[in-house]
Amino acid sequence: MERNVGMVDRVIRAIVALLIIIAYLRGMLPGIAGLLLIVSGALLSSVMSGHCPLYAKIGVNTNR
Repeated sequence: MERNVGMVDRVIRAIVALLIIIAYLRGMLPGIAGLLLIVSGALLSSVMSGHCPLYAKIGVNTNR
């Protein structure tokens, strides 16, 4: 897989994912917690791999 997620994008994704996880652990996300945990997992996956399948589909590349 070609990397298509740049460093700034990866940092932002990591911060958002961690904020979602922290909010869940503090009980601030009752009803939609499962869906948001899946989203945070996808964000962390793209942070670790440097590849975003959605970016690949729409032709976006922030890795410069």
